[in-house]
Amino acid sequence: MTLKHDLELVDVTKRYGSTVAVEAIQHRFQPSSYTCLLGPSGCGKSSTLRMIAGHESVTEGSILLSGRDISNLPPAQRGTAMMFQNYALFPHLSVRDNIAFSLKMKGVDVKERHIKAGEMLELVDLTALADRLPDQLSGGQQQRVALARALITRPEVLLLDEPLSALDPFLRIRMRGELKKLQKELGISFIHVTHGQDEALALADEIVVMNDAVIEQAGPARDVFNAPKTRFVAQFMGGHNVISLPNGCFAIRTDAVTVTAHKKGTLSAQVMAVEYQGTHVSLMSHISGDQEVTAIVPEAEYFTTPHQPGDQIGLHWDAKNLHPLTA
Repeated sequence: MTLKHDLELVDVTKRYGSTVAVEAIQHRFQPSSYTCLLGPSGCGKSSTLRMIAGHESVTEGSILLSGRDISNLPPAQRGTAMMFQNYALFPHLSVRDNIAFSLKMKGVDVKERHIKAGEMLELVDLTALADRLPDQLSGGQQQRVALARALITRPEVLLLDEPLSALDPFLRIRMRGELKKLQKELGISFIHVTHGQDEALALADEIVVMNDAVIEQAGPARDVFNAPKTRFVAQFMGGHNVISLPNGCFAIRTDAVTVTAHKKGTLSAQVMAVEYQGTHVSLMSHISGDQEVTAIVPEAEYFTTPHQPGDQIGLHWDAKNLHPLTA
C-alpha cells in the first residue's frame, strides 16, 4: 500500500548519449522526512533530483508520488518544487514579488498572491524586507527568499540542490538548523542533494549514498555512519578506517582506535602525520602492508604523551568495534 505523499523511484535510469548518469535505481522515500542524497561529484545525485523535479527526462523507469506516475508530467504539475543552488532570483523584482512569481504565472490576482506571499515571508522571517530587491539582501536572506518562493506552491515534496554551498561556513551551520526546523514545522518531505558528509549527518533522517550512478547504501543517518556496508561508504562518510585483515575487510571508527607506546599486545605502527583539530588531535599512521590507520585522540590525552611523525607507536582496538564490509 502506498502511503500518502510517498515518493518512489522504480528502476529509474538516466542516459546522456552513451553515458549512464543514473542506473536503474530503486528507492522509496519516507513521507514527511528529511532525506539527503549524498555522494561525490558525478555520482548521479543531481541528475536524480532533476528527474524528480521534471527538469530532466527519465530514460527508463518511473517516478511515483502518492501512487501517481509523475515521470512525464511538467514540473508545475508534479506536486514538487525545487530550490536551485544559485537561488535564481529575479534582480528587478522585490522580495514579495519574487516569492509570488509562480502565482502570477498561474493568473492569481495581485491581492491574493500578496496575501500568500506575506504568509511565506512570515514563515521565513523576512516580513520586514518584503520591498527590498535581491541585491540588497545577504546570502542567507536570499536563500530564505528562494525557499519561500518554492514553498508558496504548497508542494508535497521540496527538492533542494546543494542549497548551502554558496554560504560561508558560519552561516551554513545556522541555515542547516533553519532548514531542519522548517521541515518539521511544515511536515512535508525535503530531498536535499549534498556532497558534504557533515551536512547530511546534521540534517537527514535518512541518507542515500550514491556512487557511480547507483545507490550504494540507504538508511537512517546513524545507521549509515555506524554500519557502512562497503569500503566506499566507510571511506566517503569519513570517521572510519578501512583495514584488510586475514579474515576480511573491516571498518573501524577513528575514535575507537587507542594509541599507546609500542608494546606486546599492540599493533606496531609508525606516525606519518599529526593534525591538531581543537578538541582532539588526528594522528595518522602506517601499519604493515602500507595501510593507513587514523586515530582520534582527545586533546588533553595527546599532549600528555605527544607523538611526532616518524615515532613508533602501538595501536589497539576492541574486536567488537570492527565492522565487516561486504565489498
